[in-house]
Amino acid sequence: MSPVLSGVLQLLALVAALALAHIPLGTYLAGVYSSPRHLRVEKWIYKGIGADPDTGMRWPAYLRGVLAFSLAGVLFLYLLQRLQGVLPGSLGFASIDPDQAFNTAASFVSNTNWQSYYGEQAMGHVVQTAGLAVQNFVSAAVGIAVAVALVRGFARSRTGELGNFWSDLVRGVVRVLVPLAVVGAVILVACGVVQNFSGIHEVGQFLGGPQQWNGGAVASQEVIKELGTNGGGYFNANSAHPFENPTPFTNLFEIFLILLIPVALTRTFGVMTGSVRQGYAILGAMAAIWVSFVALMMWTEFAHHGPALQAAGGATEGKELRFGIGGSSLFAVSTTLTSTGAVDSFHSSYTGLGGGITLLGMMLGEIAPGGVGSGLYGMLVMAVVAVFVAGLMVGRTPEYLGRKIGTREIKYAACYILITPALVLVLTAAAMALPTPGDSMTNSGAHGFSEILYAYTSAANNNGSAFAGLNADTQWFNTTLGLAMLLGRFLPMVFVLALAGALAGQQPVPATAGTLRTEKPLFSGLLVGAVLIITGLTYFPALALGPLAEGLA
Repeated sequence: MSPVLSGVLQLLALVAALALAHIPLGTYLAGVYSSPRHLRVEKWIYKGIGADPDTGMRWPAYLRGVLAFSLAGVLFLYLLQRLQGVLPGSLGFASIDPDQAFNTAASFVSNTNWQSYYGEQAMGHVVQTAGLAVQNFVSAAVGIAVAVALVRGFARSRTGELGNFWSDLVRGVVRVLVPLAVVGAVILVACGVVQNFSGIHEVGQFLGGPQQWNGGAVASQEVIKELGTNGGGYFNANSAHPFENPTPFTNLFEIFLILLIPVALTRTFGVMTGSVRQGYAILGAMAAIWVSFVALMMWTEFAHHGPALQAAGGATEGKELRFGIGGSSLFAVSTTLTSTGAVDSFHSSYTGLGGGITLLGMMLGEIAPGGVGSGLYGMLVMAVVAVFVAGLMVGRTPEYLGRKIGTREIKYAACYILITPALVLVLTAAAMALPTPGDSMTNSGAHGFSEILYAYTSAANNNGSAFAGLNADTQWFNTTLGLAMLLGRFLPMVFVLALAGALAGQQPVPATAGTLRTEKPLFSGLLVGAVLIITGLTYFPALALGPLAEGLA
């Protein structure tokens, strides 16, 4: 079988699996967040944290819950790393330095999972399981909760209440993430992913010295890192490591896990707003972008420029041969169009244009289908902007799902859109202008610039993947990337929840003959156009200095 055909068949199998899971999981999620009943274990949790799950929250109270819970997570994870040297089950590893502990705490709480350390050489079992794995669950649940709050903003009328954050958080973990993670972990273990608490042991002599590996609860952390679009690897090689991702089947299964909940949430949106076709319109826009990016990536990586690439059958440098170019391209696009950041290949070794595609995927805001929760609310914000633009073109007051999009709503949407580009471009400019950060670049010229641009794009968009080649374990990068991750995660949530509150307080307006039909394919096309134009106008100069200059050289 040719490598190209293999890649196409993997793409078709993935689409078929997602199509089968979309309706049942999306409908189930809508029931989870709409049910008035609480499970017994949930009641125990509410009692333990002192929360009343039946108290409705307006958007400021919902936001305070998000920020308070996340702040507690940052502090706990920071202290856990600083105390690692005296904790049992830490495999003899020392405590983490303050700047790296801050960076890692900010990374995992913000659902970014950027890593400036070697996982198998720095983190023991206690930090990996009690710290990092726990945040993989709860940070994903926070993202889903914020997305559901925005959906309620569209679904409710003449009320400022968006639900209860603590109820949404607990249900996301107990009813959604844990059951799916258990099933996924069993599948991964059956396919060869390791799951143990073994210590460090030698596995043979390589390059004149002993090779040492440690085991760990890898399968259980691997499944939630993909399912929750987190991305942090148990090992430094991430999902290219055979202990995390041993076979082509596990590779495809992990891509499926990455896309599963973001795709299903579009169905949840349609069910909760009472118009399933609206959910399909959002899904259509996401799918169009994702399929286009996969096709472009495969084309750039299979393009046989030069005798070396012709002999290898494509750009194989930095890719695991057991996955091939097709499987690696699928993974690279899926992980950068979501807020996952897991990698099964070396993004820095992609062709110049291929590396640019991974960058552009994050620059779009990771909305196709995006991160768990963040992809849906990011695309809905872009839908608000698209409706507003369409209304200006025809001279009508813009409306979306019966809500008028006025000055207040569009200001919230504009602030949401501007936050991450500001963080990316300002911090990249500062790193390039100052003398010390530039010393961390392995490469010079356009590729070296792409290393730094990629790092801040990954951090501010809460992706977590790395272009590699950049030594990010410095005080400058640990601090600035940590701040970018926190600001890039929680400042947009402020405006999402404020927008949700504004929408929920409105009286729905009836549809008329002049109302834009937002459930039609025409609107999906308009939405895709708005996403690409806004991103292009924002990032084209930076892309021209980096991957475009390298790819066209």
